[in-house]
Order: sequence, then C-alpha cells, then structure tokens
Amino acid sequence: RNSQVTGPSAFVSALMDEAAYDYAPSTEPWQDREMSESRDEQMDRFIPNREPELESRFALLSETSGQPAATEQNENHSAYTQLLRSELLGIREEKNGEKGFKTPDSKSLFRYKSSPQTNQEDAFSLSPVSFQSCAPNEPRKAPRKINKAPFKVLDAPQLQDDFYLNLVDWSPGNVVSVGLGNCVYLWSAATSRVTKLCDLGPEDSVTAVSWTQRGAHLAVGTNKGEVQIWDSSQCRKLRTMTGHLGRVGTMAWNGYVLSTGSRDHHILHRDVRQPAPFMSKLHGHRQEVCGLKWSFDEQQLASGGNDNKLCIWSLKSTEPVLKFTQHQAAVKAIAWSPHQHGLLASGGGTADRHIRFWNTVNNMHLSSIDTGSQVCNLVWSKNLNEIVSTHGYSLNQIILWKYPSMTKVATLTGHTYRVLYLAISPDGQTVVTGAGDETLRFWNVFPSAKSRSGSGLSSSLPLGRTIR
Repeated sequence: RNSQVTGPSAFVSALMDEAAYDYAPSTEPWQDREMSESRDEQMDRFIPNREPELESRFALLSETSGQPAATEQNENHSAYTQLLRSELLGIREEKNGEKGFKTPDSKSLFRYKSSPQTNQEDAFSLSPVSFQSCAPNEPRKAPRKINKAPFKVLDAPQLQDDFYLNLVDWSPGNVVSVGLGNCVYLWSAATSRVTKLCDLGPEDSVTAVSWTQRGAHLAVGTNKGEVQIWDSSQCRKLRTMTGHLGRVGTMAWNGYVLSTGSRDHHILHRDVRQPAPFMSKLHGHRQEVCGLKWSFDEQQLASGGNDNKLCIWSLKSTEPVLKFTQHQAAVKAIAWSPHQHGLLASGGGTADRHIRFWNTVNNMHLSSIDTGSQVCNLVWSKNLNEIVSTHGYSLNQIILWKYPSMTKVATLTGHTYRVLYLAISPDGQTVVTGAGDETLRFWNVFPSAKSRSGSGLSSSLPLGRTIR
C-alpha cells in the first residue's frame, strides 16, 4: 500500500485490493437482524418450565447405584435427598415399606402446572421445611374406634320421663345409683350386684340423686322438697333436711357443702356437719332450678333454670356474680371443663337446641353450636378434650364432640325416648345413659388416661339384667 499508484488501471487495481482487505464475514448477531426479526414475528414469547425436567431427572436417580457401603454420611445424604424431593417436587416416599419414590403423573410429564397448595400450618411458618416433611417416615396414628352399640343394657322400670329431674349418678366407688319411682337402687359396676337403698313410700317419689365426692354417702331429693343423706355401705339414713317448698330436682356437692335446687326457684347451701337444715339461700331464678354444677376448683357454682338463665355464683355470694341470658329454653345441661380453668358448657332445651361455651373468668360467650335437638345433659371427658351431649326431641341421640372445633367424633343411638340422664364412670372411660324407655345403657366412648385403649368394664359385665 505504501507504493505509489500511477495510472488509471493501477488505481482501480488498488481499490479492489483495499476492498478485499477490509471485508470479512461477521458473526455478530446484528448482522442477521433481518432474519431474526422475521423469525420472531412468527413465534410467541417463550416461557420456560423446568419443573417437569427436574422431576424426570430426580425420578431417574438411583439411591443405591454407585454408592459404597452404608455409612453415617451416606445415611445423612439419603435423608437430605429425600427432603429435597419432598420440598422441591412434592414427591413423597411410599409407605408400603419399599424404597423408592412416587413421581407425579408420568403420562403428562411435560405440562404447565399450578403452584402446589400450601398447608395451613406451613403458611405462617418461618422454617423452609414443611410440617409434613418433619417426620416423613412416621406412621399415621389410627383413628380411635368407638363401638356404636352399648356393651350393657339394664332394665329400669318406672324411670321417669321428666326433663327437670336428675335420677342417675355414678360414684367414685364405681357404684351407679338410680331413682325408680319411690325407691333408690344401687348397682355395683365391679360385681353387677343390685341393692335397694331406700323406699320413700307411696306418697313421695325420688326426684334427684347425687353422690358425695368421696363416694360413701348419697343425697336423695324428694318430691316433697326434702333432702335425705344415706350411708350406702350400711343402707342407713343419716338425716333429713328441709327448707324447700317444692320438689328438689338437682343437687351438687362441694366438700361437706351440699347445694340443692328446687321448683320453688331457690338454691340452698347446706353444711351436712351442722344441725341447721341450710346455711344460706340464693335468689337468682324466677322458675324451677333444674341444673347445678360446682367447678373443679370449688370456687364457682353454675345454675340453670326453666327461666332460660344461666347464673354463676361464688362460694359466699347470695346474688349471682354472672348471669347469661343467651339461651332460649330451659338450661338443665351444665358441665365444667376439667382441662381449662373457667371454661363452662351449657345446653338449652327444645326451643334453643344450642350448646354454648363460656369463659367465667372474663365473662365472655366463647362459641355456640346448633345441635338440632333438645340438649338434656353434658359431661366432659377426664382424659381427652372432648364432651358428650345427650338429646331429646327429636333425635334421642348421644353425641361425642371434639373441643374446640366441635366436630362430631361419634353419634350413638339406641334409646327410643329422650336421653334425660347421663353419668360418667370414675375412670372416665364409660358413660351411662337413662331414658323414658326405662333402660340404662352403658357406652365405652373414651380411652383411659394411660393406655388410651378404652375401658375394661365391658369385658367383665354380663349383658342383660334388671336393676330391680
């Protein structure tokens, strides 16, 4: 190029050489812009989805191929790989004892998928590991089996069909007391022996029975308004206490203090160690008192009446410290929770049909559920956070509920009349129900506190017998 160009022909030749020297095919992308633009005009945008590819590659991996002998490091690596499969791909290990993983839907492997649904327990978790993956090899707990039929049925002639009475109770000594007409009978759950405790005569009848907390003495309420204290071991009456002007339909013990509710609208506190028939009278209801229960700490008394009111009393008050008026019918069913301080359950009659829960510490109405029928009785399980309710019009059922979700665990049927009476065994495994069909039925519904397997009472008792 540095040579001097002379002549036209030499000048043209030099230009050709310069063009040949400057030209070189380029590989830069902008050189093929026209071709790329024409290709993009025929295609939509590309959205990659690498999840199926990852699933297929993970599925082709072998846990044992090329692995040395099992060591602690290999076991940790295997557990880590299993956790990755579970968290990233949603692949769970099969539960049939075989190794290997179940891959999702191999027929439609390459397809667009929505994001996996998040468990409610994982939604607010700060851990990258889901709740289900914390114990991937842990076996599922089998659901508790509850027999839908009673394991024992006793005939109870003249068992009254009266909503306002409380004629069945189960003592800590494992003895069931029941009022039949004008008599009280005792049935031993250990020996199946029936004993006649007392006979009130043709002019009176039994309206309530209640065992002391130690189980040796029984209080008997009568239609005349009297309260009798009986020694069950000797079948001997210790004393008779007056004070009510109407029948005594409900009673509750608190140590040596016996609280009684009557048709005369009053509640009497009686100290059985004192000669006086009662030590205080409570005014709070305008109609018959049909439900009484002391709390487990013995500091509060709950009373329900035919005036649709639920009242809470302290140990020394003569006026209710709390009064709830949400029920629309008589409140007979009352039960304190043994698991939570101040938690009270109550049930309303035919016009109400609701079970309501209260916090008596904070004076709050917690929740309610419409059961669809008259609520006659309530009792909490001693071993589980569950509650049993018995019902009258129109289903005549026994329902086991899980608290606080109030989902039905079991529904038991068999009575042909209203299930007006309910008591629980001292071990907390068995309940006995009574109805106007003149039968007592025993149901094994709760597990024991230790074995969680159920009551052994059903295996030792004969099936059919008359209680008198």
